[in-house]
Amino acid sequence: MREPGLGVCRLLAGIAACAGLCVDDTLAQSYPVKPIHLVVGFSAGSGSDFVARLAAKKLSEQLGQTVIVENRTGAGGTIATERVVTSPADGYTLLMMTAAETAQPALRSNLRYNVARDLAPVSLLATGTFVLVVHPSVPARNVKELVALARSQPGKLNYASSGVGSSPHLAAGLLNMMAKVNIVQVQYKGATETVVATVAGEVDISFPSITAVRPLLESGKLRPLAVTSAKRASLLPSIPTVDESGLPGYERSTWHGVLAPEGVPKGIIARLNAVIVKAFNAPEVKDSLDSQGLELQTNTTEEFAALIRKSITQNTELIRMTGTKAE
Repeated sequence: MREPGLGVCRLLAGIAACAGLCVDDTLAQSYPVKPIHLVVGFSAGSGSDFVARLAAKKLSEQLGQTVIVENRTGAGGTIATERVVTSPADGYTLLMMTAAETAQPALRSNLRYNVARDLAPVSLLATGTFVLVVHPSVPARNVKELVALARSQPGKLNYASSGVGSSPHLAAGLLNMMAKVNIVQVQYKGATETVVATVAGEVDISFPSITAVRPLLESGKLRPLAVTSAKRASLLPSIPTVDESGLPGYERSTWHGVLAPEGVPKGIIARLNAVIVKAFNAPEVKDSLDSQGLELQTNTTEEFAALIRKSITQNTELIRMTGTKAE
C-alpha cells in the first residue's frame, strides 16, 4: 500500500486543524453551562480578594452564570495556584493572580507547577502601588532622611512583612539593596497585621497598600514618605515616589489578573478576555478600583503573558541579588 503523499498529508492536517477550530468555537459559544470558580490565594478583605469579587460580579452579569470566589490561602499564593493548575482545563476553574506570586518560582524549588508553562493568561485587571510609611516616632520626614538614619544605625530599624517573598518583603529588599542599608524584617501573618504593628510602634516601617493606610495617614497615626510605583498615585498625589526621593530606578508595583489552567480551549480564553475587557472598562468598575487605590488596566492574553514573564525575571533577579530564601 502506497504511503500518502506530502500534499495528502497537508490536506489531512488542514482538515484536522479545521475540525479542532470548529470544536473550539462550539465550546466557546456554549460556555459557560455551570458555575465558575475564581480561586484567590489570599484572605477575604485583601486587595486580591476585592478585585476577585468585583470580577466575579461582572463576569456573572456578562456570562449569565454564578462565579464563586474561592479563597485558598497560604504559602504565598502557591496553594491556590496549584489548585487551579491541577483542575480540568475546561474554563470552570480560574485563578486570580497577583504580582507577588511570580516571586514564588525563585523561592521554592519544590513547586509542582511552572507558572509560565502550566497557566494560560486571560487578562490583567488592575495595577497598584504601596506606600512607604513610618511610625511617627521615627525621625525621618522623607526617604533621604530614612536612608541616612538607617546608615547611621545599621540593623536597628525594622520593617513589617507579611512573609518571605511577599510584596512588602521584596519592596524592602530592593530598598535595602539600592540604598545599601540593613533594615531588618519582622514577619506577621498578613497585611492587616503589618499595619497594626506599625501603628502600635512594634516596628518602624511598613509598605501597605494605599487603602489600608489612607485613614491612618489622615489621622497622623502613620507618616507617609513615598509611594513605591514609577509614578505618583492618584489617591496620594502629594506623596513623591521613592524614585524621585533619592533612589533613581526604584519601582515596586502590584498587579491583579485572571489566568486559567493551560489547555483550556483558545475560544474560551478569547471569550473570557473579551468579556473581562468589556466589563472592566465600565465607569463604575473604574470608580470601584480607584476607591481602593488601584488603576484599571486590561490587556490581551499575549500582553499579559509578557508581563508575567517580565515579573518572574525581575523577581528572580531581585531574590538572587538580595540572597532571599524561602523559610
